[in-house]
Amino acid sequence: MKKNLNKVFLILFLFITSNCGYKVLNNSEINNFNMVQIKSSGDQRINFKIKNILTVNSSKNKENSLIMELNTKKEKKVKEKNIKNEITKYEILLSSRVKLNFLENNIEKEFTVTSTGDYIVGNKYSTTLSNEKRLISNLTEDLSKKIINNINLALNDF
Repeated sequence: MKKNLNKVFLILFLFITSNCGYKVLNNSEINNFNMVQIKSSGDQRINFKIKNILTVNSSKNKENSLIMELNTKKEKKVKEKNIKNEITKYEILLSSRVKLNFLENNIEKEFTVTSTGDYIVGNKYSTTLSNEKRLISNLTEDLSKKIINNINLALNDF
């Protein structure tokens, strides 16, 4: 009798705690914005890549139109040196200050997004440059994803 009662309580406990309240996102509500204009300042090469990714992910026929101001900075620092005082690693920090102006709601939002990474100095200068370009490209994609997520979160607040 006691074993059956324990099994019943265990089954009831599992049914009660299995409903966690998690809500599945509706994919039609993701990227539900229209980029009317993107104003940029700072590092132009990074801003150009970010603009391209944002315009691809925005929709032209959506009702949430916005104007974006993008200010991107790139900082390159020495991360490691060896015993001979030669540089072996660099660290790159990309930061973007984003101002959003939602036209329909007349609301302004501002946030800062950062992404950091490091790369190894190669034996040849061309190898070092290709490592740096690859890292900057990856960090730029990461910044773009973070900006899109912040835009979707801001739209979700309305």
